[in-house]
Amino acid sequence: MHAASSLPSEPSLKISDAALGRVRALLLEEGNPALKLRVSVEGGGCSGFQYDFRLDAARAADDFVLAREGIELLIDPLSMQYLEGAEVDCVEALSGAQFVVRNPNAKATCGCGSSFTA
Repeated sequence: MHAASSLPSEPSLKISDAALGRVRALLLEEGNPALKLRVSVEGGGCSGFQYDFRLDAARAADDFVLAREGIELLIDPLSMQYLEGAEVDCVEALSGAQFVVRNPNAKATCGCGSSFTA
């Protein structure tokens, strides 16, 4: 008998109604409701780390998954350590809509809001 595989629990990450709406719109544009929003933290940006948002069809076995209203966010374990307790939001600006992260773990953020210092 095999032990049950331990999948990561649902993260303590939030997603705003505005971000859910934006993901829904993107899935309609793509014509593929099976896509998920992958949120990750990568090295770079003007403050040391930057957020990356992309649509992804593949879910890795160790991804954390936040499921809300038929939308799934995927977060890899390395990124999750920086995103614990954060909120993914979407803001409308003259240049268009963009995802942002309101992150209580960030010690400093840049003016554009897309990079941070941990």
